[in-house]
Amino acid sequence: MGNLFGKSSSKAKVSRVTEHDKAVLQLKQQRDKLKQYQKRIELQLGKDREMAKKCLATGRKERAKTLLRKKKYQEKLLSNADAQIETIEKLASDIEFAQVEAQVISGLKVGNEALKKVNEILSIEEVEQILDETRESIEKQQEIDALLNGVLTEEDEDEVLAELEQLVGGQDEEKATEEEDIGERLPVVPEDEPTPEKRRKEKDSERSGKKIALEA
Repeated sequence: MGNLFGKSSSKAKVSRVTEHDKAVLQLKQQRDKLKQYQKRIELQLGKDREMAKKCLATGRKERAKTLLRKKKYQEKLLSNADAQIETIEKLASDIEFAQVEAQVISGLKVGNEALKKVNEILSIEEVEQILDETRESIEKQQEIDALLNGVLTEEDEDEVLAELEQLVGGQDEEKATEEEDIGERLPVVPEDEPTPEKRRKEKDSERSGKKIALEA
């Protein structure tokens, strides 16, 4: 029969708490217990001192002396607890720092493996070839840019001016040829043929002559 009350235990989530985390947690718990123990001792020291004062006041000197001995012993325990707390805190800090160092080393290892794979893909010869090709392409592009930006020699400028004059002269010849062709296609106006203005003036002169003749 299968598991009737839940999912399979194989599908349970893996805990992210490491052994180092557990060790640090235990150390901190022990530190907290020591601090609580210190508080109890400090309270007891105050009580023993007050009790010793009362015993002296009532004439019980030996009882007061015993209480003070107890107080002295507890003070030593308190001092030892301080040293133990300091040791525990240092040990916990060392473990936590060791975890950070382990993570850094793991990251360096992964990075080193990745770098090795990249170096296997590209050899020194291939890198040098790529750099040479890139350098040649840049130089060629710079030459093209220099030509396009008008960086020419004096000889180049002279050739450009000569070609410009040749083009201008060719345009003048084409224009003259076109004007001659247009002139040949226009009709020729006879010089002896009277114009409308000339005919009007001739008619006016004839009328004036007829008028003079009638008056005579």
